[in-house]
Amino acid sequence: MKVGCHVSISGGIDKAVDRAVNNGCTAFQIFSRNPRGWRAKTISKDESASFQEKVASSGISRDAICVHMPYLPNLAGPNEEPYKKSVNTLKGEVERCDQLGIQYLVTHLGSHLGVGAERGIKRLINAYTEASKIDSDVTILLENMAGQKNSMGYRFEEWAQILNQLEPKGRFGVCLDTCHAFVAGYDLRTQEAASQTLEEFDRIVGYDRLKILHLNDAKGELGCNLDRHYHIGLGSIGEEGLREVVRTINQQGIPIILETPIDNTRTDIDNIRAVKQFA
Repeated sequence: MKVGCHVSISGGIDKAVDRAVNNGCTAFQIFSRNPRGWRAKTISKDESASFQEKVASSGISRDAICVHMPYLPNLAGPNEEPYKKSVNTLKGEVERCDQLGIQYLVTHLGSHLGVGAERGIKRLINAYTEASKIDSDVTILLENMAGQKNSMGYRFEEWAQILNQLEPKGRFGVCLDTCHAFVAGYDLRTQEAASQTLEEFDRIVGYDRLKILHLNDAKGELGCNLDRHYHIGLGSIGEEGLREVVRTINQQGIPIILETPIDNTRTDIDNIRAVKQFA
């Protein structure tokens, strides 16, 4: 089973591998740089080599590791200056993944900021097309959104519409977030509801495109659009539905990444243990 959590790169990017191993991860996610700023420190050859050496000795497979884009970029936005910075950040993250030997880059679809979904989609297609011109085998993953005002890709149909326009097909895939899907209106609370939602996802988007699952419970209720993750089985989705998700996704061999809170309720190790018990 490929399961793990988001781990810190504090003290050096290779330290993330140590933390993943210590947590019992067989999959993990990182930011490649400070996620709350535009500037990114260059990754040296020594840092890249150390990271890849530790990954090789950890036994964690390359297809179970991903980088998450930083928070500031908005790839669907209409304003030129921040859009250019966003596209350049996306391209930079593809290059950083390539340097580190990481296969997957998870990206948020962002917000059209009121100009309409049609214009937002055009901006997204342009941004992803520019990033795909970089010579690498990094796969860019489009993550579903929680459905906040003006956000893109929170309905499966729009998500697939964007994905279907991207070329080359092999450079793109998706990351499904359970919290985002639930607060966007897709029920996951029972075995039956989770099964139906996953069947709808497979019909519209497809398991063949799903490369990473973000498994998160939700603080908010069904359809509330509140992007607040919670500990596995302790939130509004609950154990029954998440157990069905884990079993189904694990059968597909898709890596499962937890993005649960850092607090006194549970540790990452406890949440990973809960997921393993579900399987």
